[in-house]
Amino acid sequence: MERNCLFCKIVAGEIPAKIVASNELAIAFNDISPVAPTHLLVIPKAHYENVSELTREDGASLLALLSLAGEVAAGVDFRLVFNSGAGVGQSVFHAHGHLLAGRDFAWPPG
Repeated sequence: MERNCLFCKIVAGEIPAKIVASNELAIAFNDISPVAPTHLLVIPKAHYENVSELTREDGASLLALLSLAGEVAAGVDFRLVFNSGAGVGQSVFHAHGHLLAGRDFAWPPG
């Protein structure tokens, strides 16, 4: 756990969040600024700065995160987005995916 990390504090129960689902290595909770009818954050419980670091360091947590995303979105079309770096919109430096559903999405995004 990183002492000053918002998401680590959510994992530790120090900051409240609307937890939707969890497994041994990952949790999913509602985003506080949703951009779609369904907007969840799916994160590893262990701290990794971004999805690249998570992929290199902890394949089990990455798989748990992806499995949890599939479970909470079962039966609906969804988009799972990972921002990696401030230049592309990452504002909390704890690896996380934005699970978006409930409306149509254009391509390309952004």
